[in-house]
Amino acid sequence: MTNMMNNMLARRRRGASSARQAERGFTLVEMLVVITIIALIMALVGPRVLNYLTDAKIKTAKIQIASFENALDLYYLDANRYPTTSEGLRALIERPGGTATWSGPYLKSDAVPNDPWGRLYVYRSPGEHGPYDIMSYGADGQEGGTGADADVTSWTK
Repeated sequence: MTNMMNNMLARRRRGASSARQAERGFTLVEMLVVITIIALIMALVGPRVLNYLTDAKIKTAKIQIASFENALDLYYLDANRYPTTSEGLRALIERPGGTATWSGPYLKSDAVPNDPWGRLYVYRSPGEHGPYDIMSYGADGQEGGTGADADVTSWTK
């Protein structure tokens, strides 16, 4: 019986040893394979995600400009004029000096929002393309450009 118990203990020790070997973890080759697979997936998916992000920023700028246009129309109905270039879009939130019939604020926020790239919108009144021009210079922050760097304006839809 003692012999049988010794055999059972020996088997348990061997089992524990092989269990410890199984718990050791991944080999370097396995880790490199996983990292390579993740890198390949990111190389395929990454550009598409960045494209969606760029498109979303352009759409956001167009929506914000449309919101400014609506607010400017309400301002015009009250004041019988659009804010001057020097008054800017800030006139939609704070009453400019010398404006007697102001019923604002015309925007829901407490501040004029920046464009999706973090810069101020350019507002000119009178504008070259209408009574006012509103524009964002896009990702590059400079006038002109193509793709993500293209200007988003109130006169082009």
